[in-house]
Amino acid sequence: MKNANKFSNKQILILGLAKSGFAAAKVLSNLGARLTVNDQKPFEENEPAQELEKLGIKVVCGGHPIGILDDHFDFIVKNPGIPYSNPLLVKAKEKGIPVITEVELAYHITPAEFIGITGSNGKTTTTTLIFEMLKHGEKSPLIAGNIGTVACEVAQGAEKENMIVTELSSFQLMGIEDFAPKIAVLLNIFDAHLDYHGTKEEYVKAKARIFENQTEDDYSVINVDDKDVLFAAEGSKAKKIPFSTTRVLQTGAYMKEQSIYFDDEKIIEIKDIVLPGVHNLENILAAVAVAKLVDTPNSAITQVLTTFTGVKHRLQYVTSIQNRKFYNDSKATNILATKKAISAFEQPIILLAGGLDRGNEFDDLVPELTHVKAMVLFGQTAKKLERAGRLARIEMIKLVDNVEAAVKEAYTLSNEGDVILLSPACASWDQHKTFEERGDIFINAVHKLK
Repeated sequence: MKNANKFSNKQILILGLAKSGFAAAKVLSNLGARLTVNDQKPFEENEPAQELEKLGIKVVCGGHPIGILDDHFDFIVKNPGIPYSNPLLVKAKEKGIPVITEVELAYHITPAEFIGITGSNGKTTTTTLIFEMLKHGEKSPLIAGNIGTVACEVAQGAEKENMIVTELSSFQLMGIEDFAPKIAVLLNIFDAHLDYHGTKEEYVKAKARIFENQTEDDYSVINVDDKDVLFAAEGSKAKKIPFSTTRVLQTGAYMKEQSIYFDDEKIIEIKDIVLPGVHNLENILAAVAVAKLVDTPNSAITQVLTTFTGVKHRLQYVTSIQNRKFYNDSKATNILATKKAISAFEQPIILLAGGLDRGNEFDDLVPELTHVKAMVLFGQTAKKLERAGRLARIEMIKLVDNVEAAVKEAYTLSNEGDVILLSPACASWDQHKTFEERGDIFINAVHKLK
């Protein structure tokens, strides 16, 4: 491990368990830190907390008491989902206690370099594409972050020859101090997570932190079609590598004559790419740029692009029933993601949407809804989405209790040739623990129709 001594014998508070907190606790315990774990969930219902207590770790459950800070902590490792407005974190700031996320921990404990991918949409697809391209190019990549395995868990077993391809959220990036990816990718920026960040300006600042510690020896891969991305990358000291879906570039990744290019080299014809949706070309260009920067052979890149059909819960084809095609896009947790999903189809669409109310309206979705023939809505935002549907002059709009009921209703409204698309435009937390859970319920409900 690279800087294991940074945490050895330090007094550290793990705030919030879930996957990242649990993994961070085990890693730090192995490094010899003196740990306290604090989680909102009551101890008797909290299996991870019970397991950590058996390892001899001090556990405090059932709330976040401010008095816990009397133990004079050297660090707090915060679950990304806990807002900085939490009273305990406000008090920690007053006391000058550093607050990090486990991504910062991961960076300090491994000699491996990081490829960090962030953006409002397309992170999971791009991260997966990069990982697969590097794997086929025999580059010894590892994959981590929001996409599955917690970064610090991956990092503790990584070696210098590995590259850790990491999906990063704005929440995680707010909790870094030294984290500096060898290659940082910023795909796009859209109004998202404003309930957490407060304003778009703060959200952009959080995304921009991916470039904060890069040097002239690093690379920043940026979407030059997005003015907010350009603004976020202004301060980057790294070599800027552009990509664009709208213009031919002198350097970087772009499209020309119905093909993908990097610099002046043709990589693949667009017709040979199997990943559906025009919006995915943005993700593909970013992935190609990263792959070329680490000298991945074109054969490895094209092998992935001619076989990769997408990731689960992101425009995932489920099945066809009576010539109706069902797609699971449960990972579409904001308006832009749903707009892109709708634009991927030419067939009539029955849209299943709704979820956590973050305070926004859905007026930005209205122009895209002209391609939708019916809406089936659920969750806290059902009424707001209904209003957007009425503005788009959609005649068939139904409100139901949940995703399972939405599948049944959508099938009833459908005709042969229709696409039935779950693309919620909202987070899942009003009714589900994760978007994956929501997507799995959709898939099971579809198969029940058979």
